[in-house]
Amino acid sequence: MTDQNPTQENSEQPSGPSKSELKKRAKAAEKEKKAAEKAAKQAELAQQQAANEVDYSTEFYGALPLNQSQSRPRRERSQISSLSSRDGETVLIRARVHTSRAKSSKLLFLNLRQRTHSVQAILAADAEKISKQMVKWASNLADESIVLVEGLVKKSPIPIQGATVSDVEIDVKQIHLISGIDGRLPFSLDDASRPDAEIESSESQFNRVLIDTRLNNRVVDLRTQTNQAVFKIQGAIGDLFRDYLSKHGFTEIHSPKLQGAATESGASVFKSRDDKSIGNAYLAQSPQLAKQMAIAADFERVYEIGPVFRAEDSNTYRHMTEFIGLDLEMTIEEHYHEVMETLDGLFLSIFRGLRDQYQHEIETVRKQFPAEEFKWREGPEGTLRLTHREAVQMLIDDGIEIGITDDMNTENERRLGGLVKAKYDTDYFIIDKFPMDIRPFYTMPDPDDPTVSNSYDFFMRGEEILSGAQRIHDPKLLMEKMRSKGVDPDTMKSYVDAFRMGCAPHGGGGIGLERVLMLFLKLNNIRRASLFPRDPKRLDP
Repeated sequence: MTDQNPTQENSEQPSGPSKSELKKRAKAAEKEKKAAEKAAKQAELAQQQAANEVDYSTEFYGALPLNQSQSRPRRERSQISSLSSRDGETVLIRARVHTSRAKSSKLLFLNLRQRTHSVQAILAADAEKISKQMVKWASNLADESIVLVEGLVKKSPIPIQGATVSDVEIDVKQIHLISGIDGRLPFSLDDASRPDAEIESSESQFNRVLIDTRLNNRVVDLRTQTNQAVFKIQGAIGDLFRDYLSKHGFTEIHSPKLQGAATESGASVFKSRDDKSIGNAYLAQSPQLAKQMAIAADFERVYEIGPVFRAEDSNTYRHMTEFIGLDLEMTIEEHYHEVMETLDGLFLSIFRGLRDQYQHEIETVRKQFPAEEFKWREGPEGTLRLTHREAVQMLIDDGIEIGITDDMNTENERRLGGLVKAKYDTDYFIIDKFPMDIRPFYTMPDPDDPTVSNSYDFFMRGEEILSGAQRIHDPKLLMEKMRSKGVDPDTMKSYVDAFRMGCAPHGGGGIGLERVLMLFLKLNNIRRASLFPRDPKRLDP
């Protein structure tokens, strides 16, 4: 038997992996590695997504329950106007969302508004307290929503455009909805606040909000910073009127607005009812009769702030069928100019009070209604006084065709105002000694010329804002003048009887609140000076 060759035996044993097999195995290992890395990455992303879906800010935002006075935690609320001095403080404010602007899913800018003041607020997502869901919810708040915001006041490195409080901003920590918007706003408050000149000169297509649109949606219109300032000033005029007269011995009265006869002209009176038990009733055209009867009752000096009704079909920029009258009446010791001087002192006190105490509001209005500052004379020469004859002569000298005793119409009054401003540099002046024919029946005639009366009108920017006079306190002369004006004394018996028991000489005047406000601010339409104006075409809202 022959031995086998060892070399031959070894060559028959299996050899190691081939190169192709090794490559194949390497590729498989690499694939498994990549798959493992991908799985790990997907797991990480899933974990991050799960973390992102967890809203860790739910207690810091959302709609509050309907306020039914459930509780009263007495948390201090702050005013936006005070924030400039509160850098570094945490504040709680209730405000409207004027506008909002989302820069990204993590960053939102809000313009918050309170009356005439606004401030920028920033809501920025972070990893601990402010979630992206919170930012998204706040970015969906409608303009004009009312929110409760808690945040940190921070100084701004640059002035913030579009905010009246421009040197600070609020870093929002919590924001909750108090009251949302049900429906669509009739117009944006930015459009309603834009000056006409900006609309006309801009290349952008701004929306012009017409006055009828404003008045039909007055609640929204009144929210503009302009209107907030206008009616702050209106309230101030009333306060200054009261303060001055109270300090000068006047007593406030409240006269009835239903009367048995017309006090001015029958053509401009609202007939309220026709009842057999009391006869006709009329809405008061002024508190004139009640003021005079109070003087006859020895009240000496009285004033009233109340509604006045005029049924005049006047669809002009300066007439309304209902307005607020500021009326006063006082006894005369020697001369009716005592009354005129008291009224002059009253107006000067009002003008100074507005200038000195309400400059912020005046400047707010001027942003939308630019106007020259209202001027009056404060030097030793005092307020400009012209007689009616002198005033008409100025118009005649300027080429106006008018009789020396004619009444001035609105156009001529405004023309006269321009002439007075050019010559005397004042927007405020007095005209005295009107012709008797153009004054009411209760006006006292001049002692030397019965065709002239002891009466006066006050003017602002060339428009009448007060009409007044010495009144007739003698019953015989009063009845004579009533008959000459076509008024039957028997229809006003209680008024005439008030003077039969003796009455001191007296005089006074009536002021239209809205007209003073319109002319001081130059609003150009009296409806802008009335909260809810009433004219021949408007009884609502």
